[in-house]
Amino acid sequence: MTVAIKPPVPSSSEAEIDPGADRRRPMPRRRGWRPATEIAVDLGTANTLVLVKGEGVVLNEPSVAAVDQSTGNIMGIGLEAKRMLGRTPDGILAVRPMKDGVIANFDVAEKMLRHFLRLVIDRSIFKVKPTVIVCVPSGITEVERRAVRDSAGVKRLLMVAEPMAAAIGVGLPVETPVGSMVIDIGGGTTNIAVIALGGIVCDASIRTGGDELDQAIVQFMRKNYSLLIGEPTAERIKIRLGSAVPLEPEEEMDVKGRDLVSGLPKTVRVDSSGVRDAIQEPVSRILNAVRRALEMTPPELASDILEHGIVLTGGGSLIRGLDQLLMDETGLPVRVDDDPLTSVVRGTGRILDDFARYGNVLTT
Repeated sequence: MTVAIKPPVPSSSEAEIDPGADRRRPMPRRRGWRPATEIAVDLGTANTLVLVKGEGVVLNEPSVAAVDQSTGNIMGIGLEAKRMLGRTPDGILAVRPMKDGVIANFDVAEKMLRHFLRLVIDRSIFKVKPTVIVCVPSGITEVERRAVRDSAGVKRLLMVAEPMAAAIGVGLPVETPVGSMVIDIGGGTTNIAVIALGGIVCDASIRTGGDELDQAIVQFMRKNYSLLIGEPTAERIKIRLGSAVPLEPEEEMDVKGRDLVSGLPKTVRVDSSGVRDAIQEPVSRILNAVRRALEMTPPELASDILEHGIVLTGGGSLIRGLDQLLMDETGLPVRVDDDPLTSVVRGTGRILDDFARYGNVLTT
């Protein structure tokens, strides 16, 4: 079944609602002679990024699809569908086919991934079946691997563990005997890995990420303010007020939702200290996973990590003060990558550029 999907044309008011919309939308369809033969895909719980060898990141869209429940047809994919989250009428459902870093709804994920790949492949006059590298969580099962393989529908599909791709993306010397530690905090999972000699020596992968922080904020608003809010609103609160350590000064914002007592719309004032308490539990789970990975690390590599520190990547690393909290808890130097949202797909792009050097980190 072929689904024709028009690219979203945002109005001026929509552009005001989502200031990052232009940054996430795919590049214009500029038809060129060079076909996209080698593609890297970061199929994330929150966002899907596609990189073409020689061009860089050409697509950055939310991993959301809107489905007509009666026919099963796709009504919208990406940013267009994300705007529908929590706002759909009866019969249309906005779903996120990725959950905890893996495919939860296979049919929708397949249509979404093929739509994104078609957007990229159709940009060139000559069309070929490309070689695709997909980033997957380090703790993925064989069943979940098969779901990724079946959903892409390409000539040749290779996989790379997300922490390995993130380490290559931030420029760590993964192929040397020097130990490197990377923490990739995504939307559905947190992947922690100690890497040396082109392999993962020890790792910890937990199903806690940005989505868990959003859920914690939803429960906090329900319990403390008797206010029901949706996940998009919780995400805005997390970005605006979320922090792992006390802020100077503490910040506030107005939050709109539905009063659980009266059933009417209501606005309440929320401060950053309350939000910090709300996300404390999922942040503690991330800290415990870091400790577990460090406890499994061989002593020689532990001394390397003490010297070179830990690198934070992924959208969750943008929570203010998270690097400071990790430093206080572990006593190790911690730094956040300059562009943590694209570090995984950038690392996969480097693998495409230098197969001879990084080919041993790939699996089928």
